[in-house]
Amino acid sequence: MNELISQAIAQWQLMHSIELVATLLALAYVILALQQSLWCWPAALLSTVLFTHVMWQSALLSDALLQLYYAGMALYGWWRWQQLKQGSAGSRGPVYEWPWQRHCWLIMATAVAGLALGAVMANYTHAEFAYLDAQTTVFSVMATWLVARKLVSNWLYWVVIDAVSIYVYAQKHLYFLTGLFMLYTVIAIAGYFIWRSHYQQQPAVRLSV
Repeated sequence: MNELISQAIAQWQLMHSIELVATLLALAYVILALQQSLWCWPAALLSTVLFTHVMWQSALLSDALLQLYYAGMALYGWWRWQQLKQGSAGSRGPVYEWPWQRHCWLIMATAVAGLALGAVMANYTHAEFAYLDAQTTVFSVMATWLVARKLVSNWLYWVVIDAVSIYVYAQKHLYFLTGLFMLYTVIAIAGYFIWRSHYQQQPAVRLSV
């Protein structure tokens, strides 16, 4: 019995240690992204590797799949931001924005994808918060792509995604993640205004595609 308790404590400590390191790297990613630093992407890559393990062990399967996507986007984001920086006279490259109509279509398409993923997770896996987790997953997929494209309004999507994620992670007792997403929400609000200011001050650029 004592051996089983010791093993359980050791596993708990390991899980939360991994969660803590991943959390610090994820926080570094967001802060560096806010500053439009290329180094946000290596921090994101390392964080996703660790979070994949945490999400799988917590039965948040949609989130586990999301982390694998984040790893690929970290590589794409590094390449994309380098291209934007090289093609611009500025040190950070331009930021972009879309008209609201395009955002409406994107939101509707993403929500439908979330319902489909939620149905799969609810009926064929042991996932918890299947529909809610699926919606945050698909919207995170979309919003991460908008970050890589340097779209100003990506931060507004993250405000909503992060607020919903706070509830999910608190219910799963992932305390470092809960605290992280509280910080994320504040940073996302700041990020929107900082990037919007940059967008308004830069020379006119074409819409991001």
